Amino acid sequence: MTTIRANCPACGDIQLTATELTVRVCADDDRGSYWFSCPECERPVTKDASPRIIELLVSSGVRKQVWRMPAEVREPHYSGEAITPDDLLDFHLLLERENWIDELEQTLRGSIDR
Repeated sequence: MTTIRANCPACGDIQLTATELTVRVCADDDRGSYWFSCPECERPVTKDASPRIIELLVSSGVRKQVWRMPAEVREPHYSGEAITPDDLLDFHLLLERENWIDELEQTLRGSIDR
């Protein structure tokens, strides 16, 4: 059985088997990482990994998971002013009013018409 050396930030150098690690690769940009639970302190540890390291780990029997970025990452983002603490306070005060939904709708319609 292959032994893999890794480093836990709390415990230092440790030895793992292939079944104790998982490689994760993003299908959208090919970035990779691996993770494991430290056998000594049981903390989860995640490390970035180059394609070469990923290939070595997978060829040693480490399980590979492929994942995709959420669709929201690819959505267009509109620029505008950042929300301020005053904006949050105004919104909070608006929510306390009985007809807040009507006022909000009216405000949004006004900003679209501009």
